[in-house]
Amino acid sequence: MKNLLIALFAVFVIAACESTTNDDRRQVGFVTLLGNDTLAVEQFEMSDSSITAQVILRTPQTTFSSFELLLDEAGGIREMTRTDFSLESGFESEGEVIQTIHRQGDSLWVETQTDEGLQSHSAPYEEGVLPFIDMVHWPFEVAFVHAADVDADTINQSMLTWNNISNFVIAQIEDDSMTVRHPFRGVMGVDVADNGGIELLDAGLTTRKLKVYRTSGLDMNAIGQRFAASDQQGNSFGELSGAETSEFSFHNTNFRVDYGSPQKRGRELFGGIVPWGERWRTGANRATHFYISNDLQFGDLEVPAGEYTLYTIPEQDGGALIINTQTGQNGTSYDQSMDLGRIPMEISTQNESTEAFTITVEESGDGGVLKLIWGNTVFSSPFEIQ
Repeated sequence: MKNLLIALFAVFVIAACESTTNDDRRQVGFVTLLGNDTLAVEQFEMSDSSITAQVILRTPQTTFSSFELLLDEAGGIREMTRTDFSLESGFESEGEVIQTIHRQGDSLWVETQTDEGLQSHSAPYEEGVLPFIDMVHWPFEVAFVHAADVDADTINQSMLTWNNISNFVIAQIEDDSMTVRHPFRGVMGVDVADNGGIELLDAGLTTRKLKVYRTSGLDMNAIGQRFAASDQQGNSFGELSGAETSEFSFHNTNFRVDYGSPQKRGRELFGGIVPWGERWRTGANRATHFYISNDLQFGDLEVPAGEYTLYTIPEQDGGALIINTQTGQNGTSYDQSMDLGRIPMEISTQNESTEAFTITVEESGDGGVLKLIWGNTVFSSPFEIQ
């Protein structure tokens, strides 16, 4: 019921906003959806030298932030201020300055208020550099408008990520479409207006798999009050892919699985956001780690006691479980030369849908079975204990 209500609200937000034309691009908004859940809402105004924005971000709890960005002559950061506001009053409260960025010669001086106090550091300045703000997309509007004015098939857009400059490659595909390559998450497809303004950003091929829709006429205070009320009732959005640790013990053997657990959020899972026949990180964020205290036998593969990482290749008839000897890496990192081996998986369906991706190790006869469960799909790999 919670997801249905949020999904209906997301549809209401988009449908209630008038479509944006090329002439009113300088005061617009974005609604970001992850599946059928609203992840973020943004409204901003642009001029040739400045941007002001309000952002409501819902993960893990609802936050209200405003941004004031002044651009230098090259279209990059001259200075920026971020202000956060209370959950109770939203943008109607006074707010607290959380971060400032100032250009000083060939450097950017960044000051951030944290739980440990004020932290300061410098980052290199590059011509045209823009701020990267995770799960916030108004800086991409600035980048795409600029890209539309440049007579080139591709441009390199520098963005400040904490204390580093990262390169985002923007490519022209058609008159009304571009792509932007995130340095490590993948390529996003973008439908653009004649002036480069973002009409739709689709990150379905990245690890985030979100969609950003252009809107106008957002009542940010009313939207914020609704999300804040949901949080106060204990129905916050939560982590995008919460870190899970599950421990199991049977037949004098201990098992532990550490993995990121993404939510279904109304999306088509296997054959959708997880393609058939392609290697999957089997969770989210850090690589899925699997610890066993005794030797196991998965079919023809002997797995000595120790810690491994798990990857999978889901197929409609089952696919393969990959046991890899490398540990400590992110889930997007995979070294096939470190594979211990690959094991066939069995596929089945269950009547009830599991919202959060779940890994279990269950006792079965003298051995057990490793299960990967998401939505109505269950992948299983049985084993014997040596």
